Amino acid sequence: MQKPIDRMEGDVNASPLREQWLDECVSAEARALLEEDSRHFLHQSLSTPCLDALESCEGAVLRDLQGREYLDFHGNSVHQVGYRNARVIEAVKKQLDLLPFCPRRYTNEPAVALAGRLAAIAPGSLNKVLFAPAGALAVSMALKLARVATGRFKTISFWGAFHGATLDTISVGGEAMFRSGIGPLLPGAIHVPPPEDCRGDDSALANVDQVEYVMEHEGDIAAFIAEPVRCTDVTRPGRAYWRRVRELCDRHRALLIFDEVPTCLGRTGKMFACEHYGVVPDILCLGKGLGGAVMPMAAVIAREDLDVARAYSLGHFTHEKSPLGCAAALATLDCIEEEGLVERSRMMGAQLLEGLRALQAKHRCIREVRGIGLLAGIELADEAATGRAATDIAEQVLYSCLRLGLSFKVSGGKVLTLAPPLNISAEELDKAVGIVDAALSEVLAQ
Repeated sequence: MQKPIDRMEGDVNASPLREQWLDECVSAEARALLEEDSRHFLHQSLSTPCLDALESCEGAVLRDLQGREYLDFHGNSVHQVGYRNARVIEAVKKQLDLLPFCPRRYTNEPAVALAGRLAAIAPGSLNKVLFAPAGALAVSMALKLARVATGRFKTISFWGAFHGATLDTISVGGEAMFRSGIGPLLPGAIHVPPPEDCRGDDSALANVDQVEYVMEHEGDIAAFIAEPVRCTDVTRPGRAYWRRVRELCDRHRALLIFDEVPTCLGRTGKMFACEHYGVVPDILCLGKGLGGAVMPMAAVIAREDLDVARAYSLGHFTHEKSPLGCAAALATLDCIEEEGLVERSRMMGAQLLEGLRALQAKHRCIREVRGIGLLAGIELADEAATGRAATDIAEQVLYSCLRLGLSFKVSGGKVLTLAPPLNISAEELDKAVGIVDAALSEVLAQ
């Protein structure tokens, strides 16, 4: 039972291919460090034991201890402005010399400036902010705020969704590998089937009927929480889907929470993914790239009339108004806006999709290519002629790409998910597509 659960999300860190990779491609120095890492850290899927040991990073490139370089099209969705961004690092260094930490009950200039900046760029009338050191904690605060504001506790979310790995976020999340066998989760977490990817048309509208059914029959839903664009496998409903969900939430007095922790700040070709739909949530969760791939930083942005939790501590985090995190975030926003990275995401994303669709025409195992901005997914299909499963092909392609210098995430066991920095060069994009092409050719020839 464990293996199917593991392969629902990400690459497996305990497979024969991982062992082969370690034997053939990882230096003795790195192996020694990996063994020490494995000895000290608790083992968990998708993390420890590790894949390799890194020495440095810059731009779109990771470099391991033996000097091997990888174009990083994974980055845990934090590297919108690239690794070791000079502007972000300079802002953090400057803040370190002045005010590296701000205790609770005090504020600081970077925190106030960032709150105002986020309120200014957020869609609609979202203008009240809370900070946290992780995206899962931002989601946690949003769920608590929804309970306080509505006096209800039930939520609706999608099966297959990911909103974080804490106990409350896996309760509203829907991935088996995070929640199966853990034990009792939050009460009132109701799940519905997700809409199928429909590339912007309205063929998934039938799925929203299930949301309406739950809202009408439960009658006391606090919030609907979802990613407007699912980051891991790059699936998204059409515009009419979210507009109808917005109408249902308004009708039943439920809050709409959009989790944009991995897709905010230009990843999809808009500053916020929900802008593709013309739908404004009641609460918006941000994270990952907000810290510029330097500092852990996340935020919740809500409507002003939801400022109703003064008797509660929604977050109460030690690093709630981190001067370093806020300085990194302000510098990140400067980079995105002044370098036109949202528009660049649209432009370079079109180039990436064009290259991947050319691969689809060439390789029989590609079932579908989909993307939005600089977020693309290559969904593989089972090979009927050979009996090879798409999950096996995907894992083989991953390790072949790693050998050729490209790192990415495998989602749902069979989707190659590509998410490069927004300031990636055209040459680096072409190189990555070429590596995927070569890896597919190698694996399919076996």
